[in-house]
Amino acid sequence: MQALTILAPAKVNLYLAVGPRRPDGYHELVTVFQSLELCDVVSLAPNAPFSVVYEPDLGIAQGEDLVSVASAALAERLGREVQGAFTVHKRIPPAGGLGGGSADAAAAMVGLCALWGVPTDDPNVTDVARAVGADVAFFLEGGTALYVGRGDTLARRLPNPELDVVVVNPGEPVPTAAAYAAFDRLLSVPVPPVEPLVDALANASRDIGGLLFDSLTEASAGLVPSVGDALAFLRSEPGVLGAEMAGSGSTVFALCADAEVAEAVADRARAGGWWAAATRTSSAGARIVVSPDYGA
Repeated sequence: MQALTILAPAKVNLYLAVGPRRPDGYHELVTVFQSLELCDVVSLAPNAPFSVVYEPDLGIAQGEDLVSVASAALAERLGREVQGAFTVHKRIPPAGGLGGGSADAAAAMVGLCALWGVPTDDPNVTDVARAVGADVAFFLEGGTALYVGRGDTLARRLPNPELDVVVVNPGEPVPTAAAYAAFDRLLSVPVPPVEPLVDALANASRDIGGLLFDSLTEASAGLVPSVGDALAFLRSEPGVLGAEMAGSGSTVFALCADAEVAEAVADRARAGGWWAAATRTSSAGARIVVSPDYGA
């Protein structure tokens, strides 16, 4: 088999309600995941010993990154020999709430499934994905979906909105554990119901922007004030339909009236010293592409 190119999409949470801590230490979540066209690009050379290289290097110890963990776990579950040289071309800001590491893990699993002739919806594959990371299973299919549990259990697929999006990363990470710990110290955060967002998605309504919600925003902005600064910037920009934090941060995102608005907002964010990208919502998860025409 020839080398494979696999796209690993970023995600945002259109809705993230954090509930009480569970006996296993995780919090009960209700979240609406949305995949984006912004992606990492994972190359797999199948006829080579197993290895993983990140460009640029993330400084993660060999074997501890999620691509390595997912590949080894899938090989063990399927009784296979882990194989292939992976190169992960990073475009998604790491540790920013956009799910890049989980998407890369899902991309590796998609590539190995292609090598081994295993469908990605095989229960063994989805079980491994859920064990590797709470949102890895989502990235096997992508699109728009309501997940519950610790964010790893699919409740229902939702219609995919066609929206222009700008993502902004202020450059300071928010450790996930710290964000949840700060959330636990806050007084109860009012949680709107998810049903109005689900209805807006079903009706392709532009009201989606006003229904974005993330329970962790206050906690994360308290830890890293630039999260609040970036959100305030997005919410003040003309043509922005709504803005919220992605996951536990520190990346924030905005739904925009059109592509021109998204590009203009991204340009102004970069001029202010932040990393930013204009992108669109996507109906796809990690996927193999024959001709890698995925932009600059």
